[in-house]
Amino acid sequence: MGSDDALFELETGSSSADFEELRNLPLSGLVAPDWAAALAPVDRELREVLGFVASEAARGTEVLPAAADLLRAFRQPLAGVKVLILGQDPYPTPGHPIGLSFAVSGRTSPLPRSLANIYREMETDLGLPPRTHGDLSAWSREGVLLLNRVLSVAAGAAGSHRGKGWEAITTAAVTAVVNRLAPDGKRKPLVAILWGKDAAAVQPLLDGTPSISSAHPSPLSASRGFFGSRPFSRANELLAQQGAGPVNWELPARP
Repeated sequence: MGSDDALFELETGSSSADFEELRNLPLSGLVAPDWAAALAPVDRELREVLGFVASEAARGTEVLPAAADLLRAFRQPLAGVKVLILGQDPYPTPGHPIGLSFAVSGRTSPLPRSLANIYREMETDLGLPPRTHGDLSAWSREGVLLLNRVLSVAAGAAGSHRGKGWEAITTAAVTAVVNRLAPDGKRKPLVAILWGKDAAAVQPLLDGTPSISSAHPSPLSASRGFFGSRPFSRANELLAQQGAGPVNWELPARP
């Protein structure tokens, strides 16, 4: 099984049956093994929010992303995370979200403007060419946890699933990433990249983890501190200070 393969057998759809199936699967069938252990204390809360999502789909709401991608951020091992990039909630446009913050399907065109601004800053910071696709899966494989604070949304209604239970799950996830220990008993290297006020609000959970904060890459705020913030090179510098190797931020030309 490849690292981006689903850990459960589901078609890439979003019917209520698909979401109900997620609710009934054990954690070991939903996420990577070490994530299953880390999220076990909030298993009950996860079942509740998955139940909410299934009920929304059952009454005809189009829930995004598809069930097969809902927990995709936890598919890469927790042990390999080096950088946390925290988003808000998935893009509310059908066909766009793929379960990774700021990423979209490789078929999405034009790119969301926030992602286009991320590419613009990456080119300025690292000299890497912008891509015409928005699939950031390669970053996940490099140890970048692309995590939204809220993991689902109703199509066309940004922020519609805030306050429905996801925050408890992602709080546990951030805490688990921060508190991983290396064999020497010290915390594993980690850098948090926090774009915008929602992301900055988790600062207390980081407990001293090196972080890079700036305005959100949205067109409404990118010019107020996101552009010129050099998050990619600075993250690698902070990793080096902790004795960790850099993230290769270059994306393939095609997803």
